[in-house]
Amino acid sequence: MNFEYDDQNIFARILRGEIPNKTVFENDHALAFHDIEPQAPVHVLIVPKGPYMSFDHFADAASADEQVGFMQAVAEVCRITGVTDGFRAIANTRTHGVQDVPHFHLHILGGTQLGRMLPK
Repeated sequence: MNFEYDDQNIFARILRGEIPNKTVFENDHALAFHDIEPQAPVHVLIVPKGPYMSFDHFADAASADEQVGFMQAVAEVCRITGVTDGFRAIANTRTHGVQDVPHFHLHILGGTQLGRMLPK
């Protein structure tokens, strides 16, 4: 698969500080911030700081340090937001996965009982 990163996407611009965000957590490899259109009481986006277009691109091309740093950010966001009763982690990917921004990002949703993701 060819991954041609668009450095003008909204998350790249947020990472460069061109667009403000409500930061929840940041480390050397990831930035986590509140979604501007939350779908649950807790709705945080976690984005890697590297130029990765999708989850599979990140898994294939990110360094071990980037991957560990990203996963540590996920754990810290869950701790900070207190989603102790459970949460959903969603990574929409490309057209069929309805990915709106071509920069890998993970949605952490929680704070309430969530319905089934897909009908049975």
